Formats: sequence, structure tokens, C-alpha cells
Amino acid sequence: MKFVATLVANPLERALDDAFVSSTAQAISAREIRWLAPRTACDLVLPVSMKREEAETVLAELASGKPIDTAVQHSTTRRKAGLIADMDSTMIDQECIDELADFVGVGPLVSQITARSMNGEINFETALRERVGLLKGLPVSVVEEILKSRITLAAGGKELVATMRANGAWTALISGGFTRFTTAISKKLGFDEHRANVLIEKDGCFTGEVIEPILGREAKADALSAIATAHGLSPAQFIAVGDGANDLGMLALAGTGVALHAKPIVASQTRIRIDHGDLTALLYLQGYQQNEFLA
Repeated sequence: MKFVATLVANPLERALDDAFVSSTAQAISAREIRWLAPRTACDLVLPVSMKREEAETVLAELASGKPIDTAVQHSTTRRKAGLIADMDSTMIDQECIDELADFVGVGPLVSQITARSMNGEINFETALRERVGLLKGLPVSVVEEILKSRITLAAGGKELVATMRANGAWTALISGGFTRFTTAISKKLGFDEHRANVLIEKDGCFTGEVIEPILGREAKADALSAIATAHGLSPAQFIAVGDGANDLGMLALAGTGVALHAKPIVASQTRIRIDHGDLTALLYLQGYQQNEFLA
């Protein structure tokens, strides 16, 4: 099996220099160096005799302490036909429920519950019900204010979605958050579809309840399977990205699961980690060159 190693740096830092790439290529006896973006990303074509695990170990040692991410993949199957993405702290920089809670005056409490849930310390569904309960009486109109003043799109997200769609991929935003947010965010980023939990509303306010069943860890994986089937694809033809414990199911099911600036439990259980780069790293992982990116 032919493998390719991809080295990626944050595009703002451009820390991938020729000297490091050359020494790394020599260490793994790479047959070829292919630059994807100057000082930001490149591919190293591995010798046929080198096993994936061996290359991963060497690359991890060489990149240790440097702002460079590494990944080793099958060269013939890394370009994907679909994208499944988490929203909170992945496609946007915030956790929407934490922003909602801040308006109620229970921000610190909810943020603590969110952190424990994303770290896998408490059940996601239970944690969501508890946090949503604290939003009882909050005006629905607050969502629009939060979207305008507090929510920022994660770097590289527009390029990721636009480039994959232009190359025929189906893109879906699958969130354990709420449709009140995914509707707007998916439109801004250009996703083909979105799925999330629905907050119950009455007389212009949230009731503190969410429609069951909750879209959690298992439901995210099920959504990936359903979307793949609907488009005549298999989960192996998707790249998935997320950061929290509730993303682990879909990350494991996808052909390429990427832990993006992830919580420790997610990073430890996901083969491919992006700790330094932004969302354009998912394009480099698939072999796209910078000059192929669309915004």
C-alpha cells in the first residue's frame, strides 16, 4: 500500500521551512517532496516498504515541540467525497450554549458543564438537558444578537466547504447544539445541509426544554451513515472533523476523522490531529494545493 505523509503548519505562522522538510524527508527515506503551499504544507511520498505506524512514530518525534501537524494516509483514498463537521469550537470559535447562558447570568456554571461534557467526563445528553434547563425564559431574539456580536467563523472554514463543494463533495454541519444557530452558520459557510437539536419555544421565549431524542454522540455517527447512504456513498468516503467527546463516534466512522484543536480525550483517540493549523489543513490532508482553494 502506498502512503503519503502530510506536514501542515498554521498559514499565519508559515513555520514549515525547507530545512525541516528536507531533514524529515531524509529520515523517512521519502521518495518525493510535493509542496502544497509555501512554508505551510507539503506531502512526502513514503517508500513502499515503510509501514504507516513506523512513519507516524518517526514524524511525531521529529515534529515534537514544533508548531507542525503531521498525518500519514493511503495516497489513493485520502481525497473524500463528503464532509461532516461539528459546529461549536470547530466551524465557529465559540460554544453557542455558553453564549446563551451568559445572557441569563449562569455563564460560568454552564461553561463548566460544557467543558466536562466535551471532555467525556459526563454524559452528553444529560449535560445538555441540564444546561438547556437553565435557559428557561430567555427571549428567542437573543440568538440573533449573539450571532451578530459574539459568534466568529473559524479560520479556513469557508475555504474548506467551498473547495470541497466545488470538487463535487457533499457537506453537512452536524451539531450537538441548536438549529437556531446551525441554520445561520451553515448558510454563512455554504454547507449543503445541517442537523442539530431543537430548543422548544413558547411565547417568544425558550421553555428550558429540548426536543427528544437529543442529537448526541451516537446520533452524530448515525447522521453520517444516513447522509452517506442518501448520496450513494459510504462513511469511508467522508472526512469528519470535531473537537469534543460527542464527536468521537463520527470521527471513528468516517474514512478520515480529524481532531481539530481537540479536547484531550478526543486527541488521544483520534489518529489524525490538527493542533496548530486551521480548517484548511483538512484540504491539505486530502492533497489539495493552496492555489486550488476557493473562498
